[in-house]
Amino acid sequence: MTHPENSERTTGGLVGKVAGKAKEAVGSVTDDDELTREGRLQQAQAEADADARRQAAEANQAEAEARLEAERTQNDIERERLSNEVAAQEREEQIERDRREAERQAQADAERERAAAERQREAQESTAESEEQRAERERLAAAEEAIRLDQEASRAETKPDAIDPEEDR
Repeated sequence: MTHPENSERTTGGLVGKVAGKAKEAVGSVTDDDELTREGRLQQAQAEADADARRQAAEANQAEAEARLEAERTQNDIERERLSNEVAAQEREEQIERDRREAERQAQADAERERAAAERQREAQESTAESEEQRAERERLAAAEEAIRLDQEASRAETKPDAIDPEEDR
C-alpha cells in the first residue's frame, strides 16, 4: 500500500508486471483505487520497460547489421580495388610479353632477311664466277682456235712450197 508521501520504486520486467497485477488485484478487492492505479502503472511501466529493452535490442541489432553491411561494402570496395590492381598488373605484364615477342620476332625477321641477302649475294657471286669461268673458257677456246688456225695457215703456206719448191722462182 503505497501512499504519495512514500514513493516506492517499481521494478520492471516480469517481476514488475506480476507485482503490478498483484497490486491491482489487492486494490480492487480492498477498494483501494490508489493501489489499483499503482498496480496498473507498474504493469504499464513493466511493459514499457520490456518494449524499451526490445527496441534497444532491435536498435543494437540494426546497428550491428549496419556495421556489418558497411564492412561488407568496404570489403567489396577493397576487393574491387585489388581486382583492378591485379588486372592492371596483368595487362602491364601482357604488354611486356607482347613487346618482348615483337622484339624477338623483329630480330628473327632481320636475321632471315640478312640470311636471304647473304644467300642472294653468294648466288650472285657464284653466278658471276661461273660467268667469268665460262668467259675464260670461251676466251681460251677462241685463243686455241686462233692458234690452231694460225698453225693451219702456216702449214698451208708451207705445203705448196713442199709440193713444188720451184714454182715461186
